[in-house]
Amino acid sequence: MKEAILEALRAVADPAGEGDLVSRHRVNRVAVDDGMVTLDLMLPELDAGTRRRVEDEARRAVRAVEGVREVMIMMRTARPSAPDSGPGATPGTRGRPGGPGPAPGGDPFAGQAPIEGVRHIVAVASAKGGVGKSTVCVNLALAMERAGVRVGLMDADVYGPSAHILLGITERPRPGTHKEVAPVESNGLRVMSLGLLTDRGTPVIWRGPIVMGVVQKFLREVEWGELDVLMIDMPPGTGDAQLTLVQTVPLSGAIIVTTPSELALVDAEKGLQMFREVGAPILGMIENMSYFVCPHCGERSDVFDHGGGRTTAERMGVPFLGELPLDPTVRAHGDAGRPVVLEAPGSAPARAFGEIAARVLERLDGGITG
Repeated sequence: MKEAILEALRAVADPAGEGDLVSRHRVNRVAVDDGMVTLDLMLPELDAGTRRRVEDEARRAVRAVEGVREVMIMMRTARPSAPDSGPGATPGTRGRPGGPGPAPGGDPFAGQAPIEGVRHIVAVASAKGGVGKSTVCVNLALAMERAGVRVGLMDADVYGPSAHILLGITERPRPGTHKEVAPVESNGLRVMSLGLLTDRGTPVIWRGPIVMGVVQKFLREVEWGELDVLMIDMPPGTGDAQLTLVQTVPLSGAIIVTTPSELALVDAEKGLQMFREVGAPILGMIENMSYFVCPHCGERSDVFDHGGGRTTAERMGVPFLGELPLDPTVRAHGDAGRPVVLEAPGSAPARAFGEIAARVLERLDGGITG
């Protein structure tokens, strides 16, 4: 199918005025997965109207290829002196990332703009993997929805998306009415994840510029509609995805998830400090896997220690939003695609999620009422 896609793209004139996208080596990468086509185009400096025209023409050409179901296009800007690399070359080896933002040396946040119709954008981050951040994000989003709040959920973890698994979503996204993609609706949430566009077990082997392009696409080209809160499940670390997010949209705040262990707390401090340095408000810190209560004898055990999240929050001068227990039912319900807030709303973990969600909503500017 790749050959047919490249042939179709030969019908799209090069924006520089000579030849076509293929002959001018504008197609940096073509990926095909079960009818989902991802293009990485390396273009010269263009005005917004011309970029949109090229994107539209390329999408129409590729959609006409038999077997193509959806098309996602990432466009980057090449240096004027470098005519980009050909199909199959390693992304990011030539040129510089395109997308919103000023030229080097300018204000890195000059390209920030809100998402139309979205009132609050909240990042749920950890800096360290394995602390249950995605589980926390999904259950908080569901707890907000149960409180009457209009909520979207964007999974920004390109390498390890999991929101669709936790929510049991198997439906593929469809083209939007006014934007490129419409989010999938699940249990009252509007959800977008790269996991909805790729098959299980298929690895994403992309360099930073492509990851940045996906995050920008999910923010700008998904038809989120009217939302009170867009919850963004961030990947671990403090790298490309985080920087792209804060440079693209103004955050209402960030939530830092940690466990009580010292290893997790060290990274949580790094994640918190990163958001501070880019001027994003900190809504607070959550201690996940805070304690374990034996279902047989009722005895409490502090498996990963206890209280480190609260102590760190106080030392860093941010609110402590609450503790979440280490409970096997949370894992079991998540694996089954029925998060604990939905499947066991009266359980201790679900009540804890509801209490924390209420505190987050109270802290958002002006508060939100359902």
